[in-house]
Amino acid sequence: MRYETFDFVLKGAFMKRKIYNELINWKNTELGRTALLIDGARRVGKSYIAEEFAKNEYKSYIMIDFNRASEDIKDLFANYLEDLDMLFMYLSNFYNVKLYERETLFILDEVQLCPKARAALKYLIADGRYDYLETGSLMTIKKNVKDILIPSEERHIKMYPLDFEEFLWALDCESFMEQIKTCFEKKQAMGQAFHRKAMDYFRQYLIVGGMPQAVAEYIDTKDFDRVDRIKRDILELYRADIIKHAEGYEMKVEQIFDDIPAQLQKHDKKFKLSSLKKEARFRDYEDAMFWLHDAMIVNMCYNSTAPSIGLKLNMDRMTLKCYMADTGLLISHAFDENSIVGEEIYKKLLFDKLEVNKGMIVENIVAQMLIAGGHKLYFYSNSSRDDVTARMEIDFLIAKNKIGNRHNISPIEVKSSKNYTLTSLKKFKNKFSQQLHVAYVLHASDFKEKDGITYLPLYMTPLL
Repeated sequence: MRYETFDFVLKGAFMKRKIYNELINWKNTELGRTALLIDGARRVGKSYIAEEFAKNEYKSYIMIDFNRASEDIKDLFANYLEDLDMLFMYLSNFYNVKLYERETLFILDEVQLCPKARAALKYLIADGRYDYLETGSLMTIKKNVKDILIPSEERHIKMYPLDFEEFLWALDCESFMEQIKTCFEKKQAMGQAFHRKAMDYFRQYLIVGGMPQAVAEYIDTKDFDRVDRIKRDILELYRADIIKHAEGYEMKVEQIFDDIPAQLQKHDKKFKLSSLKKEARFRDYEDAMFWLHDAMIVNMCYNSTAPSIGLKLNMDRMTLKCYMADTGLLISHAFDENSIVGEEIYKKLLFDKLEVNKGMIVENIVAQMLIAGGHKLYFYSNSSRDDVTARMEIDFLIAKNKIGNRHNISPIEVKSSKNYTLTSLKKFKNKFSQQLHVAYVLHASDFKEKDGITYLPLYMTPLL
């Protein structure tokens, strides 16, 4: 896939984000017929990319930050829907921005904080004079949609942390990703030198993560302590959001959030509510789980009990794994005995020398890359006590877009060490052979194919 992207500067680091091309496409195809909502976690770069888009693609723009806007500004969207000329006059004068028909963009930043502005979009779009871009988080919780009619003219787009390719772009290694793509497409090994270099870049991505501020700090300073401070600031921001916005079940949200590293440390990585409270039931924590997912702080992965077309049709909502949406944040979250993850820990992670279960970190980054690549997250689990041949755990299941003579489901096993077995994957292939596309193992070694299994280096995950 080829992306037209845009360079922007954040703390001195030039970055490219793929979402910029999607904004361009919306502008050129919709022609003001819809508003576009960028939904994403806090600090993922929504506001920044929205403003850069406005600066470069429009003659003028007004950015209304509802986190700071006065009640008078918010009330304009309710009081002047019958007189849009007055609404635009007030906004133009308050922000001291001249408006140009079809050449001005209104950015409604953190729009969930002003539901009346979001509801007003129906009338603003019908007016047709200007374009409207929204940014927000927690867009579907009851508090943020209460008593408003969500405009049908609103289109949604999700923004995630930097993916591995964007991370390489930030490091000014764009050509390296092209080499990776070429080897993947030709089904050939990278070669010792290229593979070693690619794994070096991948480990950097693994420990820094994809939050723009953290990446920019790493590029500017290469100081892991400073990078970790930024990530911890983001984690504290998330905690503050939980206390402020998860009204009625904030303690349950905090419990789940705090327990994520310990849950991922377990062998099967399935989230066990009993670790939070003895005899806890899923329905008691469902809203709290949904809150974290809606905030895009976590990525949920559900058990699909049958590997067939329509993984969602066989989804067991009560058997799930809960990954952090950014693996860099997971590392800072997991190693929090001190106020900061020590430089030594980061160096051991960088050189693959840390004596911990790296499985949770590696599986988390794979989940993050699959989500960024457009996949829904599913796994397969069968703990049958009666039939040993049916007992197996598969880390991920993905559905391929094209369906040939066989079904389109690919099982994926993630291996963090060089020594591993594939007992579950082999049993899975034997049991469901007529339903599968390609079986993958994601590991730290180079590309190879053997016995009907494709072995991919971890850095090729985004190409699946």
